[in-house]
Amino acid sequence: MQSICAIEGVKAAGIKEGKYGLALIQAEGTAAAAFTMNKASAAPIILMRERIKKGYLTATITNSGCANALTGKQGISDAMEMAAITGEYLGVEPETVGVASTGVISRFLNLPLIRDQCSRIAPALTHSADAEIAAARAIMTTDLTEKHALVEKDGFVIGGICKGSGMIAPNMGTMLGYVYTDAEISQPDLQEALKSAVRRSFNRVVVDGDTSTNDVVFLTATGAAGKVPKDEFAKALEECCTILGKQIAKDGEGATKMIEVVVRNARTEDDAELVARTIVGSPLVKTAVYGEDPNWGRIVAAAGRSGADIDPEIVSCWIANRNIRAQVCDRGTISADLTQAKAALSGSEVRIELDLAMGKEQATAWGCDLTEKYVEINGKYTT
Repeated sequence: MQSICAIEGVKAAGIKEGKYGLALIQAEGTAAAAFTMNKASAAPIILMRERIKKGYLTATITNSGCANALTGKQGISDAMEMAAITGEYLGVEPETVGVASTGVISRFLNLPLIRDQCSRIAPALTHSADAEIAAARAIMTTDLTEKHALVEKDGFVIGGICKGSGMIAPNMGTMLGYVYTDAEISQPDLQEALKSAVRRSFNRVVVDGDTSTNDVVFLTATGAAGKVPKDEFAKALEECCTILGKQIAKDGEGATKMIEVVVRNARTEDDAELVARTIVGSPLVKTAVYGEDPNWGRIVAAAGRSGADIDPEIVSCWIANRNIRAQVCDRGTISADLTQAKAALSGSEVRIELDLAMGKEQATAWGCDLTEKYVEINGKYTT
């Protein structure tokens, strides 16, 4: 499918050789970004926090297989060299190149390999579905599939790709995300829209509770479609990021089920978000969903430790799938038909709903179940 390459002016290319991949995306325009809040930030994050302040990008380069994290001054120098290599092959200023890395932490980059791969894929940059698929696959690590999203509105388009499967509990960023639009948006409005969209999409995805050292989302607006209302743009951007975030949740390491948690009637949106994220990130909830065990007390218990303002005596809770919606708690009173609740846990998608009866705000979060396969993947990640 086409997503980023449905945007006029966007070209992509990618290569994957064993664990080591490289992706290039070329598009010129106003830019914004969101980064991990992990204090052990990777070298590309440290570099790009400064360079993105200019609010302009011409391209991005991303390597997979090595995170270039916890690599000190050499890591910063290597990230700068990645930008310089891109500038050399694409004829752009290195300071306008977005740099990202993903893979094993505390390993130095293989710059000769990155240069070699860049020299081979730079001439292959094209505006096509195949090109963006190649780029999306190049940045995958434990992902099982590439992730794309396209939102078409009256007068403008937003498209994005991302990667992410494990080490997923974003905090002001996502795993690695690249979003493009043909809308003309000022840099402050672009940054504001991205901040809001990230909060309501990527930051509400929890696979395993670990926030990566390398999380970043780059957003570039080419302006080819002309000016658009910033409120309409912000809504479309949130829609695009939500589509991508849900794909990450579905592709969680070792996952067999995607979990969606909807929290309604909270006192504040922050409270609703806290409850939703805590439930979807709870190992006890995740394992119960995996085992199709209707142990719904774990859900309310997780809500109770979230830090949000809740009263368990008035909480209502449902477990649902596409065919069944089973109420297990009605304003603090047990109402569970455990047979029906167990049936609601079957299938590849499970929805948990909570009504806090405290106010009018709501939030949704996404995640996945926790299986033996997750332990297998991460118990031998570097060996």
